[in-house]
Amino acid sequence: MKRCLSCEHAHESADTTCPACGHTPRCIDGVVTYAPDHALGADGFKPEYFSHLSKLEPANFWFRARNRLILWAMKKYCVQPHSFLEIGCGTGYVLSAIVQQNPDTVATGSELFVDGLNIAAQRVPSATFVQMDARSIPYVEEFDVVGAFDVIEHIKDDELVLAQIYQALGDSGRLILTVPQHKRLWSQADVYACHQRRYSAKELHRKVRAAGFKIERTTSFVTTLMPAMFASRQFGKKQSADRFDSTKELDIPSWLNSIFYLMLSFEIVLIRLGVNFPIGGTRLLVARKQ
Repeated sequence: MKRCLSCEHAHESADTTCPACGHTPRCIDGVVTYAPDHALGADGFKPEYFSHLSKLEPANFWFRARNRLILWAMKKYCVQPHSFLEIGCGTGYVLSAIVQQNPDTVATGSELFVDGLNIAAQRVPSATFVQMDARSIPYVEEFDVVGAFDVIEHIKDDELVLAQIYQALGDSGRLILTVPQHKRLWSQADVYACHQRRYSAKELHRKVRAAGFKIERTTSFVTTLMPAMFASRQFGKKQSADRFDSTKELDIPSWLNSIFYLMLSFEIVLIRLGVNFPIGGTRLLVARKQ
């Protein structure tokens, strides 16, 4: 069901206009916007980054490996979902892979910034896209699966976001999360990305359970690259914000990119076999609505 953010009425109408109060969300660049004040940029984030990111994702080792891990988790823990919502879908790179793997799933992508949605819509023409603030999701018991991939660390009120996701999921719906880990890895890369935090497993688990979820799987990822990450981030701490190059960790030599991808592919094999890594640059979590 849709939830009117003006009067809180829940309705099953296909129309975005609320049948109770008549409120209709604005459209910007052809996109329905539920948080129009943020649609064109806010909170220091640079919407123009989406265009550059969309060119790097398909070849970059981390994005490719993370996609493989997400697709595996969804196939194992979310059997034949009818509906899927991605929060913070960015350029649509993850959503496009999910739609290819699950062609019968009704897919919706959401993002705070319209700039990202314009790119995502070109990548995944079969999906529906909406602009929204994850702290106020305009759906109630609507989706079988909700994914947020390296998103909630950007939001100060992450516990509110988790509560909103819980509300948007149907009975026994699944949540799939990835987040950056370990406060000791904090650097200018996090500042540039407008991160609010890097998580510990304990903090993430506590917040997910407090929202009402039961955790079904949780493991670190990017474990084998921790030494390289630590060295890179320590060097980054010495750089001033105006000299920091946000693309350096993504745009690396092809031979190194291939080696890193093989290392992460090995981690995925072990995770699929049941290994849960205690440390790693990223954490994957799958949880079920109770």
